[in-house]
Amino acid sequence: MDLGLTGHAIVVTGATSGIGRAVASQLAEEGARLLLVARGQDGLDRTRAALPGGPHATLAADASDPDGGAAIAAACRDAHGRIDGLVLAAGATRDAPPEDLTPEDWELQWRLNVLGPHGLLLAAQDDLAAAPGGGRVVLISSSSGKRPSASNMAYSVGKAAQLSLSRAWAQQLAPRGVRVNAVAPGPIDSEMWLADGGLADQAAARRGTTREEALDGSRSRVPLGRFGTPEEIADVVVLLASPRAGFATGGAWSADGGSVATIV
Repeated sequence: MDLGLTGHAIVVTGATSGIGRAVASQLAEEGARLLLVARGQDGLDRTRAALPGGPHATLAADASDPDGGAAIAAACRDAHGRIDGLVLAAGATRDAPPEDLTPEDWELQWRLNVLGPHGLLLAAQDDLAAAPGGGRVVLISSSSGKRPSASNMAYSVGKAAQLSLSRAWAQQLAPRGVRVNAVAPGPIDSEMWLADGGLADQAAARRGTTREEALDGSRSRVPLGRFGTPEEIADVVVLLASPRAGFATGGAWSADGGSVATIV
């Protein structure tokens, strides 16, 4: 299926790892021209070098900065002359009981999931409205935003707020032809879970189990019996970021292996 993305200019935050990197790869394969955003230039350079097509641009920036949206939007305009879409994939979490969460933990989730995305949407909304066929925005949320967990309470609350932000912006921008959706993945075989010191190691340390026992326990709670892959989430994201999903807006699309057993 041709998704109609050839030549479209799309910003991808959190572009150097996990879901963000998989989304960037698939968008590039579809012919989009990207602005890759992450905090480290070395990772951005490696990611860009691995992408087909182009030209692709990079910007080393903190996507959680409430005032950083203008610089990100300007960088995409400078590189590509337009902004057709945003994929907001920057994220972070840690396994911790509520009593161990600090004000800084809560503030980080608020900045990553609400203030940073909101600032970028404010800065890019006119460009998105001017995009041929209408701009598209996809926010990468989490199943934790639909089914909160006490093991990552700040993250869950931040992701729930992000789902609300996505819906509010969908209402705001629909009259201008811009579609805004959220995707809510479940646990994913990515650096967030599998890297040294990642969620698997954190859960094992907190529960007094091995890393593999922690992973097996988490996988057993997914009805499909496994974690998803970044590429499986990217499949959903890239469709929503394309003109082919032209009547979809305001959704919170679950891609969680059946983990959240609700209809809405």
